[in-house]
This record gives sequence, structure tokens and C-alpha cells, in this order.
Amino acid sequence: MKGVLLVNLGSPDSTKKKDVKRYLDEFLMDEYVLDMPYWKRFLLVKGIILNTRPQKTAEAYRKIWKDGDAPLIEISKNFTKKLKENVDFPVELAMRYGSLSIKKGLEKLLAKGVNDVLVLPLYPHYAMSSYETVKVKTEEVRDKFFKNLKLDFFPVFYKNSNYIKVLSKSIKDQLSGYDFDYLLFSYHGLPERHIYKADPTNNHCKLDGSCCEKPSVAHKTCYRHQCYETTKRVVEELGFSKDKYGISFQSRLLKDPWLKPYTDHVLAELPQKEIKKIAVVAPAFVTDCLETLEEMAIEGKKTFLNAGGEDFKYLYCLNEDEDWVKVVEGWINNRIKKSKTDVFIS
Repeated sequence: MKGVLLVNLGSPDSTKKKDVKRYLDEFLMDEYVLDMPYWKRFLLVKGIILNTRPQKTAEAYRKIWKDGDAPLIEISKNFTKKLKENVDFPVELAMRYGSLSIKKGLEKLLAKGVNDVLVLPLYPHYAMSSYETVKVKTEEVRDKFFKNLKLDFFPVFYKNSNYIKVLSKSIKDQLSGYDFDYLLFSYHGLPERHIYKADPTNNHCKLDGSCCEKPSVAHKTCYRHQCYETTKRVVEELGFSKDKYGISFQSRLLKDPWLKPYTDHVLAELPQKEIKKIAVVAPAFVTDCLETLEEMAIEGKKTFLNAGGEDFKYLYCLNEDEDWVKVVEGWINNRIKKSKTDVFIS
């Protein structure tokens, strides 16, 4: 029997410091997130970060967390509930980090008689710290606890025509009636070394501004290329001119070089270019979370207004959008039923 496991990032169980610390411990000790030797990662995370960062992160969560679950968890649960009503297969939700684990999600599916699971990581773009770690962790759990379980991983969907259309429509609807100067596509950042590590050719990715434009097998695992490709297709769908939008990368960690330009720098610079009214969208996420609701909608807005900006509008992720539910429904039905008409069109 076939079933579906949706996998998102995850959140702490509460805004209490101890819960945030436990969550950060699991997240930052993942070798696909902090890709350094174990001893070095252990000293950095256990010795420094977990003694300094949890309180600040807990305070950030409190700005966006109401009652019940964290926003990302609550939205993901609502999305899953809607999806269950529209597909004929068992569907469960899991998180890469936190108590709503991949193991628990698989256990729920097996309890319903499922022995063949379509795993759908809710990440549009490939990165070793997002899509790849979900794949590795799911296989690890399968091999340890459910050896006879078959797994099929849905590919990243950054340029899928249906995804581009629903994302573009969401942006257009939220911009309706809003007089803005500029739309900023702010993607989650990555250390530059992650781009090089993910290059199967070992020589294509140079981060020189041109390699993402040259056809290459490296694009299948190049996060930067995929972000630019998503933006390109969305602005084509919306009919935006080149002076109407830009791309940046947020959420840096440590002092290593990360993908540029940095979102906070761009937000501080735009008002000096007489760009006073902006909208910001975060297409690296399909579900709003700490990085969008606090880092961007609250702190990003402060940065822009303090730099002389006049108006800032954050555009929400796809979240529980009915059209988005229908798109994922189509992907699942096609992938499982293997219909002749392929809904997943690159």
C-alpha cells in the first residue's frame, strides 16, 4: 500500500529556553548544516552556541508565536489536513528536526498498512542543509527501524510550471492595490562552500555571476542557480521589468562567506537609491516560519525603515493556499498512480 510523508523543517516545542536549546542542538549538530569535523562541530555547538544563542532565539520565537504550535508547525498541519481531504492515499507530516520526527511520521503510515512511501520534502530548491539532509535522515531511519519499507523521493520543484504559476499568483494577489517601487526576492542563505561541495563536476560552480547561466549538470544540485531560475520564471510570469525586482540571501551564521548579496545589506541600501516602497517575498520557503515572520517581516522591516524607507510589505508564503494544495495533490496522484499525463513538468 502506498502513502505520503510530507517533511518540513521543524520548530521547538515551545518558546522556553530549554526547548529552543534542544531544538538548536539537533539542528546545528546535523553535519549537513554545519559541515565540519565532528569534534569541531561539537565544540562550537555545545561549547559556544548553545550557551549563547538559545535565549535570543527564544525571544525571536515569542514575537511570532501565539497559542498552540509554532507557526510553521500549525500551518504545516493545516496544509496536511487539507491535502488528506483531497487524496486517496494515507498522508502524514513530519519534521526534520524536533519532536514531530520522521520516525513518528513513518510509524503512523506503517500503522495504516503502508509499505511504499512517497517522501515529499517541502523545499523548492536543493541544498545539502535542506533537501539532502531530509533524504539522508529518512533513509537512515528506514534502514534502522523499517528495513522493508520502500522509499521514493519527490524531486525539488523550483522550476515546475505549476509551482511557478501558483507562486506567481500568490505574489500578484498580495501585491494587488499596493503601490510599490521594488520587489525583493529574499532567499535563505547558504555558505559558499556548500555550493562548491554540491557541484558534481568539481569545477563548474565559481560564483562569478556567470556560471549559473551556463548549462550544466551542476544545476541539479546548485542552490544559487535554482533560486535565480525561480525568480526568472516568476518575473516572466508577472511581466516585471529588470528594474522592478532584485535577489538577495538572508540568515547568515558564523563568519564564513555566504551567498551574496546579503538581504540586510540590500534593505539598508535600497532607500539610498530612492527605492522607498518595497515588497519582500521569501520563495525558499513554502511555509512561513521564524526566518520569514520574525527575521524578515519584523527585523527586515525595521532595517529598511531605519535606513530611510517609507513602506515595507512582506508577502506571505504559500502556506495553506487552496491552489497550492491542489498543485501538491496533483503531484502526489501523478507520482503514485503514474498516470500518462505528467503533472510534474520541469
